[in-house]
Amino acid sequence: MKPFTDEDVEIYIQSKVEPRHYLVSKTVEEVQKIIQQLTTEISYKATRFQAISNSGIHNENIKVLAPSQFLITVPLRGLTGYRECQVRHWRYYTVHGAKLLSSVRDPEELHQWLEVEQFSKSLQQWHETDVNIEGDLVPAKVLVVFRELVEKSIISCNLSSKVTVLESFSSVVRVAVETSESQVEVELVPTVEIPTCWPGKARWPRCLKRWPSQEKVQCIKSLGFDLLARSNYHWQLCFARAEHMLMEGLDEDGGCRMKCFRVMRQMKEDVWCAGNKPIITAYHLQTVLFWTCEKYPRTKDWRCFREAFLRLVQKLHKCVSQHFLKHYFVKNTNLLKYANTSDLDVMASKLAVFLENPVFCLD
Repeated sequence: MKPFTDEDVEIYIQSKVEPRHYLVSKTVEEVQKIIQQLTTEISYKATRFQAISNSGIHNENIKVLAPSQFLITVPLRGLTGYRECQVRHWRYYTVHGAKLLSSVRDPEELHQWLEVEQFSKSLQQWHETDVNIEGDLVPAKVLVVFRELVEKSIISCNLSSKVTVLESFSSVVRVAVETSESQVEVELVPTVEIPTCWPGKARWPRCLKRWPSQEKVQCIKSLGFDLLARSNYHWQLCFARAEHMLMEGLDEDGGCRMKCFRVMRQMKEDVWCAGNKPIITAYHLQTVLFWTCEKYPRTKDWRCFREAFLRLVQKLHKCVSQHFLKHYFVKNTNLLKYANTSDLDVMASKLAVFLENPVFCLD
């Protein structure tokens, strides 16, 4: 078979990429409406939790990992004036508050401890023992309180036919949301928003890089970061606002970066890594895009779709086959560290087949 032509690309976009965009936009709208209703009720029951905003398809609280897999951040209230902790000390407690003889392990690179004293202003509720142990805000405890509120609010909002809390091996809160088209699995994540500073762990940008521009870098760093409650002891660093800003105006120079990304995402969902809970999500693809934009910063590198697209797929293939994808902002963090290696190998072989014979699947 012949490699793809410009006409093949346009047919693929019209028959696959555009319908997907319409369907996902509709699903986001429905899920957003339901979760906003749910979080408004939660906020009414407990002022520490804030309702998500209703700002359409580009809601920064909503991350579409796959068409039926969302992550939604639920902002926490009453923690302002954040500063980084300078003193390291050991913790000797379980998530239930019992004493330990040996200390809890240090957080990984993308995680950190969070002490209530790191905020110049904090509501009294954050000092209570239901979420606080020895001055630390403990994600597992926050999630227990949050899960209880989710369960009660589903009933008080009469949402039992639309929202079901899913069983989980860890403390994370996942719900199944029924939409007009399909069922979507949503992880609801209590989040401390820190729009005032850039974390010391994110040593970015790296020296002498031409992408993004210095003006954009300053703008991105002024947006700060978030801390997500997704594990027992440690809060996960998140750069949703920074990533959103990087994706905005990606092709101001008339390039085809966004077109490459959308086609790659579609091929990933259709052929390379299909399914409701894929091992490689849109977030991984976005990270691959950022690294490729940084490596190829010039306008001329993104003029020819075919060349740019194959370069992007080659980068994805390299990451998947090596089981290694570096986080864009926090170095020494492998986003594929805990991924199933057999699944990665299956995807790597599908990518290799495509690169040998690059044709689009229109079935």
